[in-house]
Amino acid sequence: MLTLKQIAENTDSIVERLAVKRFDARPVVDKILALNEKRKTILTTAEEAKAEMNSISKAIGQLFKEGKAQEANAAKAKTVSLKESIKNADEELALVEAELNEQLVSLPNVPHESVPAGKGEEDNVVVKEAGEIPVLSDAKKPHWDLIKQYDIIDFELGNKITGAGFPVYKGKGARLQRALINFFLDEGEKAGFLEVLPPVVVNEDSGFGTGQLPDKEGQMYHVTADNLYLVPTAEVPVTNIYRDVIVNEEELPIKNMAYTPCFRREAGSWGAHVRGLNRLHQFDKVEIVQIAKPEQSYQVLEEMVAHVENLVNKLGLPYRILKLCGGDISFTSALTFDFEVYSAAQERWLEVSSVSNFEAFQANRLKCRYKGKDMKRPELVHTLNGSALALPRILAAILENNQTENGIQIPEVLQPYTGFAVIN
Repeated sequence: MLTLKQIAENTDSIVERLAVKRFDARPVVDKILALNEKRKTILTTAEEAKAEMNSISKAIGQLFKEGKAQEANAAKAKTVSLKESIKNADEELALVEAELNEQLVSLPNVPHESVPAGKGEEDNVVVKEAGEIPVLSDAKKPHWDLIKQYDIIDFELGNKITGAGFPVYKGKGARLQRALINFFLDEGEKAGFLEVLPPVVVNEDSGFGTGQLPDKEGQMYHVTADNLYLVPTAEVPVTNIYRDVIVNEEELPIKNMAYTPCFRREAGSWGAHVRGLNRLHQFDKVEIVQIAKPEQSYQVLEEMVAHVENLVNKLGLPYRILKLCGGDISFTSALTFDFEVYSAAQERWLEVSSVSNFEAFQANRLKCRYKGKDMKRPELVHTLNGSALALPRILAAILENNQTENGIQIPEVLQPYTGFAVIN
């Protein structure tokens, strides 16, 4: 959430930059500024009335002592009128502040100056492409055929138990899934991330803190009886560890990671691009989260991108890194880099990670600040996160790119975790 100070001091530049996100901010910004002026006026009126009432209240006793009962009673009547005015002002203030907050939370984060304009994913900018795309035989199969051939993932059984988009991993499929999770966590630990194991159900305040609410409630599974939400990503519980926290400057940057299942209600569609593991309602992911000082955050973002790149490199997957354009970047992000790996069987790129800097947007919602010994007052931190990595499409690419006549070869880096070198 943008701060009132940001909006008041940078009105035109905010409107201009949000146009890159294809968001017309002028009506909202103008309304915010008008509501804020109205809020200030009400506050001034209420404070003046309270000051006058306090002054009169002190004088009433003295008037009675001096035998000026008529003046004292008139003063008491005046305080009754003032109390009513203060009550009315407080009620009006509550309504104005509620409307002001509603307008504030409707504004997306301002994109970083380097974010290119564009309508959608077709306008994202490829900043790097690496790795050798494997050449498969004419008998190549997509992963949804391979998993049936080797009986390692069962979509029909998952559909029976729950519904579409909830697969059951079996045998070597389950072990490969677990191997990937442990590999990602071990690599994160080497990079200095502290592992946490958070709840996978969060409350409304947590969803608001990271920006999923009120923007994306339709994409989350809602436990209505308890007003709780299944996490769409570990970003939500991990970042909310620092909600309403003032962090010591010496602790920054804070580096956390977490493995969780993730749940997304995303509306289904038909076609190969969402078939099999390409889009699921439940999937596993290791998430990395950092809390940083504002002047550190873009260096931290570079380090996080490098960490994700190291993972796909070690898995031997061809990949590319994209800088998202304004039309494709999320509501909360200031700058996002996506990672895609190439599926030689599907002959297309599959998104496997997003790494983002949210600057102070989430921190303002979370009220997460930091304080140093030379600082007069606490200031907002910057928050960042990234998938390191999301498993379904990584698993799909591993199965498809490493298929041979004798089975599916397991990347060497995973073999100590799987205990086997081939699925056959």
